[in-house]
Amino acid sequence: MTDKLRVGIAGYGVVGKRRRHFIDHHPCLQTVAVCDRLFGEEGTMEDGVRFYTNYERLLQCETLDLLFVCITNDVAPDATIAGLNQGLHVFCEKPPGRNIADIARVICVERDHPRLKLKYGFNHRYHDSVRDALRIIRGGELGRVLNLRGVYGKSKILSFGAENWRSKRVLAGGGILLDQGIHMVDMMLLFAGDFEQIYSFVSNSFWSHDVEDNAYALMRTRDGVVAMLHSSATQWRHRFHLEIALERGTIILAGILSGTKSYGAETITVAYASDDDGGDPREVTTRYNQDNSWQDEIAEFVASIQQDRKVENGSSLEALKTMHLVYRIYCADAVWRDTYGLDDTIPAGVLPS
Repeated sequence: MTDKLRVGIAGYGVVGKRRRHFIDHHPCLQTVAVCDRLFGEEGTMEDGVRFYTNYERLLQCETLDLLFVCITNDVAPDATIAGLNQGLHVFCEKPPGRNIADIARVICVERDHPRLKLKYGFNHRYHDSVRDALRIIRGGELGRVLNLRGVYGKSKILSFGAENWRSKRVLAGGGILLDQGIHMVDMMLLFAGDFEQIYSFVSNSFWSHDVEDNAYALMRTRDGVVAMLHSSATQWRHRFHLEIALERGTIILAGILSGTKSYGAETITVAYASDDDGGDPREVTTRYNQDNSWQDEIAEFVASIQQDRKVENGSSLEALKTMHLVYRIYCADAVWRDTYGLDDTIPAGVLPS
């Protein structure tokens, strides 16, 4: 392909700008227009990129091939649907919406456009530590997975906009679990498979928003893999930690390279158990000094378009499965479920038969 794919970015905040950085570094992509309500008016940037105040005007005025959706959770599904209906390939950030019904609506429209590619931004799958862990697990050198323990937390429900939308249920749909913990949920599904039994406690007792600031879950798969998850907005020292116990060793993912640089060094520690190690097995730790996840994620999406192949990571059905598990965690706490009228049901006809 010699002609560059023309890209529009809906939502030009921190994430949208970061996406543009890697879009513009891809040899087959060119950003031609962006939109954000904070612009206040329409115009043209010094580099020739047009800007608009909303995605409707962006889609109306520009000829695009690809749309990146980086806007608030309440609007993201509608922007994704609008892009698909206009014949565009779409990349949407996580989460896919506020609830299961949002992603279900998108999937129904996606089926009307089988030639278009839709990908969701589960960026952590592309971190080198996570990819190396998956390679070890799938290679079988340490045997099957026994259990997982994960903590992912930060010191508050951050918002990059003036309206602090991440703390408002009507706009966000959920709090720390849906916004950040969804990455840990996605990885647990990736490493362990589907969970059948779920117990949880969900709370907003510290920050007192109408979305959660802590979620604790205990989950078990059909074949007995148990996972413990803590997603927190009261983690004063930001933390990412996932420990995976296997039959012949342990994989520990600690730290994650991020824009804030607040989660510490990204490492993977592999412990090799033996009969005579006395509970102190040989360990090998690898530290990663570069975050290639953003560029690799975009490159894989472009390749799926160019080669007309299925989206490998972050498909709409994977997004649905991850969102479903998030809502099953919410609803496993009956008090939380009833207080906010939550539903973890997948609408009929959405899942493939």
